[in-house]
Amino acid sequence: MATRTRDYYGVLGVAENASQDDIKKAYRSLAKQYHPDANPDNPEAGERFKEIGEAYRVLSDPDSRKKYDQMRRLGAVGSFARGARPGAGGRGFRFEDIADVGGIGDIFSSIFDFGRRGQQQRSGPERGRNVEYLVEIPLRIAARGGKVKVHVSINEECAVCDGSGAAPGSSVQACPECKGQGTVTFGQGGFAVARPCPACLGRGHIPDDPCSACNGRGEVRTRRTISVNVPSGVDTGSRLRLSGQGERGPGGGPPGDLIIKFRVKPDDFFTREDMNLIVEIPINVAQAMLGSRVKVRTVDNKKVVLKIPEGTQSNTTFRIRGQGVHKDETRGDQLVKVRIEVPEELSDRGRQALEELASAEELRH
Repeated sequence: MATRTRDYYGVLGVAENASQDDIKKAYRSLAKQYHPDANPDNPEAGERFKEIGEAYRVLSDPDSRKKYDQMRRLGAVGSFARGARPGAGGRGFRFEDIADVGGIGDIFSSIFDFGRRGQQQRSGPERGRNVEYLVEIPLRIAARGGKVKVHVSINEECAVCDGSGAAPGSSVQACPECKGQGTVTFGQGGFAVARPCPACLGRGHIPDDPCSACNGRGEVRTRRTISVNVPSGVDTGSRLRLSGQGERGPGGGPPGDLIIKFRVKPDDFFTREDMNLIVEIPINVAQAMLGSRVKVRTVDNKKVVLKIPEGTQSNTTFRIRGQGVHKDETRGDQLVKVRIEVPEELSDRGRQALEELASAEELRH
């Protein structure tokens, strides 16, 4: 297979400063145009389709795109290709040749995961994909930790064909696309990048008689329920990695990881500010003027008695220590803001009492 050398922005036909929406629109248009199903008699369209998919995979992810742009600025696209020398056996310039040059190898590996995949191809089956899943949790669990049930849709090895994709009793043959290697090679500026073959899904073979349970894919979509221990102190955007809970690797490879990303749901009573929890409670005029004791609910659903001093003004904030967010050995506080509420209507007795108070205060001044 020929190695491609085009720049990824050029592959999608977008500018270097194109927005993510522009990149997505360009990909969708090109993928539709060059999809193999729409071009059954044009093998070049299939090659172009793979190239478009590889470019979009890198540029659609902000982190990968940032690293790719850094690689381009360092000259890894173009300049290294021009200075590349064939190695043993006449092979082209490869990622391993620059693994320690100026940090470019690390950048390249982080984008394409090339180094790890190359080792796995030589030493054994490829590791499965990581799966990222967004989980919403209430503020109480975010502040104190706890368990939540997560229902994850994930690809798992087909039990009927043991992941081979072949119907029981039928045989398999080497994949004509990758010649039984399980990978196809894409190039970028002279670098050889191996990716799982899309025709055989990385298995290196295709079945003569596809398995009816998985339609020859060797995997099925299943829904798995996992109990997740949420550590205390997580916030929106926090991540938790569950090793070995991701998708199984092709050809019997080890599973990837499940990465849980948390989003904390808004609470009707509490507001979080770093490690502190903030609440607002109403008190009446008499409580503010004469002082009082009020019960305030904590995030643990307990009641704490808060002393309101005599002469408290509206919007005064009190601190209940240790009742905020807990994280490792750090304990935040609960901040209680009081709001004085003035009644819209008064009873005759209440009005008389306030008039007497107003008269007394007037005489004092």
